[in-house]
Amino acid sequence: MQQYPLHLKFTWSFARQIILTDDSDQLLLCIRQKMFKLKEVIGVFGDKERSQLKYEINADRIIDFSARYNFTDSNGRDLGAVKRRGWRSIWRARYDIFNGDEIVFTITEKNPWVKIADTLFAEIPIVGLFTGFVFNPTYQVHRSSDEGNIVMLLEKKPSFFSRMFTIKLLDKSALEEYDEERVLLSMIMMLLLEKARG
Repeated sequence: MQQYPLHLKFTWSFARQIILTDDSDQLLLCIRQKMFKLKEVIGVFGDKERSQLKYEINADRIIDFSARYNFTDSNGRDLGAVKRRGWRSIWRARYDIFNGDEIVFTITEKNPWVKIADTLFAEIPIVGLFTGFVFNPTYQVHRSSDEGNIVMLLEKKPSFFSRMFTIKLLDKSALEEYDEERVLLSMIMMLLLEKARG
């Protein structure tokens, strides 16, 4: 179990890069998404030099709104998958987290109006500079069988230029073996997909 809260930051690069650290600023994961790939294959590393591959995220099809992203560890062991919930995700982001073929968790955007306000105000000169400081989405993770019990929370932190998020663990008892890895990888993939949507 990691030392929560965790801190996730997008860094500036020709490729999308995410750094995940724990509350003591210890590096946990480094993710680099290559641009212009028809079929996603994302390496998740344990170091900034990307020499220690810990996980791999593979899309099950070429560029598709409903692609399923499968997770494996460095030994090729299947850890589950995440998939956007089709057209229901147009208004409010919803992603299902799988263990095999079973949906075990769901990620839900708390307030879709935040995303709409961010998109609209970002187009206004000068005002658009402040949207990242004012409009900050929150995503909730809950067991698919119990929508009222929030297990983890992913919150965007106010910032002008970089995109930084905090991950809070709210219900440790709801996580079984490999659930923590599965949920963290799902949140990372969800953020990459949501960032691509704008």
